[in-house]
Amino acid sequence: MNKVAAKWGLILLALVMVTLPFILAEHAYADALADAIAAAPQGTEKGQIDPKAAPGFLGIPGGPDISLIVGFLWAIWVGWIFSTVGAFGGIMAGVGHMTIYGLGAYAKTFKNTAPDLNKFITDSIRVSNQWLVGLSALVSSINYGRQKRLVAALGFFLGIGALFATLLIVFTTAGKIKFSQYQGWFGLCVFVIGGFMIYEMSPKGQASKKAAQDAAKAFEATIKEKKDITTQGIKTVKWSLTKTQFSFFGQTFTFSPIWAFVGGFGISAIASFLGVGGGFLYVPFLTSVVGLPMFVVAGTSALSVLIGMIFAIFNFMALKGVQVYWPMIGAELVGIFIGSMIGPRTGKYIPNKVLKGIFIVLAIFIGLRYTLRGFFGIDII
Repeated sequence: MNKVAAKWGLILLALVMVTLPFILAEHAYADALADAIAAAPQGTEKGQIDPKAAPGFLGIPGGPDISLIVGFLWAIWVGWIFSTVGAFGGIMAGVGHMTIYGLGAYAKTFKNTAPDLNKFITDSIRVSNQWLVGLSALVSSINYGRQKRLVAALGFFLGIGALFATLLIVFTTAGKIKFSQYQGWFGLCVFVIGGFMIYEMSPKGQASKKAAQDAAKAFEATIKEKKDITTQGIKTVKWSLTKTQFSFFGQTFTFSPIWAFVGGFGISAIASFLGVGGGFLYVPFLTSVVGLPMFVVAGTSALSVLIGMIFAIFNFMALKGVQVYWPMIGAELVGIFIGSMIGPRTGKYIPNKVLKGIFIVLAIFIGLRYTLRGFFGIDII
């Protein structure tokens, strides 16, 4: 009995140690949020708080009433696109939270009348994006690992670099970013990456990608012939901190774990600022710098994103006390799980070039839209 009691005592102590920072930080954040609401001018106009209105997002009186059904359906799409191309989960989650649910327009109303409330809502959007991406990354990593389409060592070192970057960004930006700034940089980063991927599709950009192209063709042929793809999946050939090699469908690829760490740090610094997983940056890094085919990129990107998201969510919520709207998050996580289970099973039937094409179209459109809206107030739709 003593051993059993000691075991459960240790488990209970561990749970308390893990949850206590969340509880204390959330309590402090709730007080700060209440102060921000109280400081906002009262009334029924934009940028004002009506104390008599029903509580909505984050319990704010008159805040947006989020449709859980819409959230569930949009999250299925978010989970599918991330688990299929290894990117755009956080970006699509951001599109949903900012535009589909109207949180972006709502936050902007407080830009001048209640700037603290504007920043609270912005931080909540950032962390809400991360919850969705984190679950999708978890499910995707498991599925791609089973299919042997995940380079674990590469994803791990990218993710470790992300741990240090997220800590830096959380403590330097939490509670300090206005929504318009966030939206503008969000769009600009996505737009630039989309342009870079267009170059990657050109003959010059493809010239150095022969191994990736050959591996992709072999993979596509195996799928058409309905053979077992795991027999030629990822296999580690050589491992060291300076040079690691692995094979995939008859081709050998090489990367440096040290440079993977550096790349993960830089990518995650940008991604954490935007409140997204960073897949839209991991994908061009893995295809261009490492030279991987898209059929391997999605799973490897997912593992990198997963490590970064776990740490980012903890930092924002436990250390900084940022809150999310749990009814919305709950409905979205169910949709994320469904979409993330479908993605790896359908993505293998989509040609390599089509996967890149999907990435580019989304990057150009979303990037241009949010860049113009955030920095110039211009809405192209």
